[in-house]
Amino acid sequence: MPHVYALPAIAPLPGVLEGNILTMTKHLIHWIFATCVSMGLLLLAIGMTDSVPNAGGQPHAAYPGMIVGADGAARLAQIGVLAFLFNSLLLTLVVCLCILGVSERHRSPKFLAGMGVSFMFMQAIWLMMFSSHQEFLQTSDTGYFMGFPVPTAWQVYGTWVGAIPLILMYSCGFRKFIYTHDDEEEFNAILTRAGRDSLQE
Repeated sequence: MPHVYALPAIAPLPGVLEGNILTMTKHLIHWIFATCVSMGLLLLAIGMTDSVPNAGGQPHAAYPGMIVGADGAARLAQIGVLAFLFNSLLLTLVVCLCILGVSERHRSPKFLAGMGVSFMFMQAIWLMMFSSHQEFLQTSDTGYFMGFPVPTAWQVYGTWVGAIPLILMYSCGFRKFIYTHDDEEEFNAILTRAGRDSLQE
């Protein structure tokens, strides 16, 4: 019969702020569910908007087979805000799922602050992606950055740069938030006891 060993109970963190943070993270799965439902409702709202003429582009006048984009500003006039909110919720979901993957006892205020900074950094990049594209659609004028128009540069470079804070949180905080030395010692102790008990049987 295999033995089941319970990890020692973790004493509650002191302080009202830390207590509130723990209470909030205990309901994290509900926040994730609410975020997913909100994203679904936004997709439904986007799908129910009126179609814009030539939204899928129109044939090029001189080159058969080539499709020319229509009025981009008109396409985003009704769904632009909805699309912005959808991706903002998607970034929220990414951060919430990252937090969910960390043990509750390691979700310290410092860890949650780091995740909050990561979210704000990604959100700022997404805001620049969206606003620079909107500005180009309205003015038809843009600068260039590292070989690309500014809106495109935000897409090309900002997408992977935005993930750097999360990568740093995982790599630099691995032994503090993900798999601490205490966790490793407890795990090794469980393996030792399990091995000793199996020999006795």
